[in-house]
Amino acid sequence: MEMMAVEEIREERMGIGGEGVKLETPVIVLNEKAYAESMGEKGFELAEICEEVAVEKGVNIAICPQQVELAMIASMVNIPCFAQHVDAVEPGSHTGFVTLESVKESGGKGSLVNHSEHRLKIAEIDYIIKKAARLNLLTIVCTNNIAVSKAVAEMKPYAIAVEPPELIGTGRAVSKVDPGIVENTVREVKQVDAGSVVLCGAGVTNGEDVRAAIELGADGVLLASGVVKAKDPRAALLDLVSGL
Repeated sequence: MEMMAVEEIREERMGIGGEGVKLETPVIVLNEKAYAESMGEKGFELAEICEEVAVEKGVNIAICPQQVELAMIASMVNIPCFAQHVDAVEPGSHTGFVTLESVKESGGKGSLVNHSEHRLKIAEIDYIIKKAARLNLLTIVCTNNIAVSKAVAEMKPYAIAVEPPELIGTGRAVSKVDPGIVENTVREVKQVDAGSVVLCGAGVTNGEDVRAAIELGADGVLLASGVVKAKDPRAALLDLVSGL
């Protein structure tokens, strides 16, 4: 399918021209997780670094701040901010849960869904994808293999991020260690849903890893520790964007 046709599918799905948003690709999505290195002031600094690098290099970067700081950081920077998790519940009597409505009110553009460190049931994933689309929010659904990625693609999320759990945080990039899972996931997902953004993650730490992912057909990467736990996060991010 031609690139223009794919972009039209994405825009139609997210209501572009109204309240809808989208991720420009190729993109780096940084998940700050619950690391001590991304708490409080450090999290704000990371967000500012991401914005500065995005502007300086003319690249696309999105961030997933720690949940309690999503609203504050979303109000501080002009790059897309995502929740790290959202629950499949309606607003109401649900102590400690995160609703899609609250993410939207906070200024978030969407949420990660089903990260390997916060798994959800299939019914919950489907609920979140459909409701997020109605609210003009983006979903980045994490998967762990080709079969799951293909199944999730049937639900029409905005993006799928394939991450073999055994490689997360290892510094061994999936795009190099297991390039087949990236290439085949892209092929299978695009056959089901040509408009879906496909990211790859797990062990991505430098520009070569990013370049390898893009060459395999991915629209970008999802990573965390490679930047968040780096001695010099700005230098690490500059290295990563060199691969876009």
